[in-house]
Amino acid sequence: MLESLSQVERTVYELILRAGDLMAKDIPFKMAGVIPLLKRKGLVEAYRRPATPGSRKKQTYLKAKKRE
Repeated sequence: MLESLSQVERTVYELILRAGDLMAKDIPFKMAGVIPLLKRKGLVEAYRRPATPGSRKKQTYLKAKKRE
């Protein structure tokens, strides 16, 4: 599956994999367009949670899915 990724997709996936839990806004703007492709391929999941414990506003986070 990873062999079929383009260079940009692989770069973003490795960035998310290294970080473990990454805010979506921390992905460089020109690379953020591949996130929906990675989600469709089942490599990345997106979820929302507060950035700080006392905050009401939720931020979108990205996490690499567990691979079997």
